[in-house]
Amino acid sequence: QVQLVESGGGLVQAGDSLTLSCVVSGGTFSSYAMGWFRESPGKPRELVASISRSGGGTTSADSLKGRFTISRDNVKNTLYLTMNRLKPEDSAVYYCAARGRAALLEYPYPREREYDFWGPGTKVTVSS
Repeated sequence: QVQLVESGGGLVQAGDSLTLSCVVSGGTFSSYAMGWFRESPGKPRELVASISRSGGGTTSADSLKGRFTISRDNVKNTLYLTMNRLKPEDSAVYYCAARGRAALLEYPYPREREYDFWGPGTKVTVSS
């Protein structure tokens, strides 16, 4: 059974940086396209960034480009999200997701419905 566990969330101040990690077990990490999504109170879950199986293809929400970077280590079975210049509106629960279905090598699937496995989430709070 595929399991995803996020870590690295916490309370930070506006302008700080934070890196989230997601360790995947129970499957073949390199065969999964991966994504980070976030959900804040009163808002639907939204894409933060996604990455292809190989790591060569990435996409992110337009509003986050330049501040957030997604990466993966297929040896360590770990997905990362580096967040810079954090703002209070970045406060949310951040979820890691894996696409268990067949995935193109270089395509970063951007939609929530394209993912099959989810972690429990890690909370990020940015104070002003």
